[in-house]
Amino acid sequence: MGSKPDLIILGSGSTAFAAALRATSHGKRVLMFEKSVLGGTCINWGCIPSKTMIHAAQYIHEAQLGMKIGLGTACHGVDYERLCAHRDQVVLRLRKERYLDVLQNTAGLELVKGTARFLDQHTVEADERRYDAERFLVAVGGYPRVPAITGLERCDYLTSRSALLMKRLPKSMVIIGGGVIAVELGQMFHRLGCRITILEHGPRLLPTVEREPAQALHEILVEEGIKIVANVAFCSVDKVGDLTVINADLGDRRHEYTCERLLLAVGIAPATEGIGLEKAGVEFDRKGFVKTDRQMRTTIPGIWAAGDATGGMMIATVGAREGIVAVDNMFNQGCGCVMDYLTAPMSIFTDPEVGIVGHSEESAIQAGFDIMVNVIPVSAIPKAHVTGHTGGVIKMIADRVTGRLLGVHLVCNRGAELINEAAIALRHQVTVDELAGSLHVYPSIGEGLKLCAQGFSRDINRLSCCAE
Repeated sequence: MGSKPDLIILGSGSTAFAAALRATSHGKRVLMFEKSVLGGTCINWGCIPSKTMIHAAQYIHEAQLGMKIGLGTACHGVDYERLCAHRDQVVLRLRKERYLDVLQNTAGLELVKGTARFLDQHTVEADERRYDAERFLVAVGGYPRVPAITGLERCDYLTSRSALLMKRLPKSMVIIGGGVIAVELGQMFHRLGCRITILEHGPRLLPTVEREPAQALHEILVEEGIKIVANVAFCSVDKVGDLTVINADLGDRRHEYTCERLLLAVGIAPATEGIGLEKAGVEFDRKGFVKTDRQMRTTIPGIWAAGDATGGMMIATVGAREGIVAVDNMFNQGCGCVMDYLTAPMSIFTDPEVGIVGHSEESAIQAGFDIMVNVIPVSAIPKAHVTGHTGGVIKMIADRVTGRLLGVHLVCNRGAELINEAAIALRHQVTVDELAGSLHVYPSIGEGLKLCAQGFSRDINRLSCCAE
């Protein structure tokens, strides 16, 4: 690249690439550092490989639903090696098309292989070579957190990364943790033929999700045959022959859980260690995530941070938007660009899918709203009976004074698609009356949003098909 770059980015994942492309669109020169594989977590170990496998496992479940209504289809076993080859092919293709090809065809963007470490606020070093810039973006992401459990060092445990790299499907698996990774991978491996037990330290699955959709998903997973145990206090793990044994207290009794493989799914830790942020004076929160404001500025002028390293909403689209906000603030001073997390939708790719956008009940009350809430079962949606996916709920939170929609939380078939409509409604400050009076295709799962909005003012059980 020659002369000093306008921006140095640490990382090459979805956050880093979005920021880099935004910077080059401003006519700036960008130097990007990556110590591992181009593309970061989402394309290599997260979103793409996991959702490819989850989608494949769903075929098995759909075939079973088909058998119940008279279709002569059945699953005659899983060719796991072939399935993994398919997953790898998808990853390789998207890594090339969405990252490598983009890198090669973007003027002003250069990749340096290696770990960049801050020496001070204006300098990083990689492979004994120094690089100076006036602006830096820390987009190093995170990695699976490993809890301190006695005996863990003796066990060949899995994390969300290594679980997706297994070459053989185990017969049984215990998952420690009850968050997003636990429910997504737990259901996926169960459908592929692995016996699953989920052990959660807290009182319920998905503690950051509203209670109604979290409970509905719990019931669906249990009905499928997944064992879920909450309020577990972990004591120790050990390796006994080819099996892993987990000793845990449940109430006042000690329990033993045995499995072929152990998966740790207890959250993400920031990949900020060893990159010299302390030397630059950047501050962290108590969990080690980089402190930022809504403009993605760190505590040090000239250094911004975005994505999983900041500990916010750990989803690729939000990280990418954070990177764009950071760059716009760098090169368009005074723009006042800030992150709007309330209108950012997220999904958990279980089946049915969880969708979340906007305020929870608690956060809406804390924000000073006088709220009203409506919850409907997915079974109230006619299309749910057409598809056979009647499990789940849709929950809406609205401002009682203005009727404005404040939050939508759901678990239903195609929920990841449905939550996008809710996000647009929130962004444009739609009221529940306006949503209730909107036209939706009949029959469609999307009609569930309209029905839930109608439920604030009328009994939806007394509405005929297509009723306004």
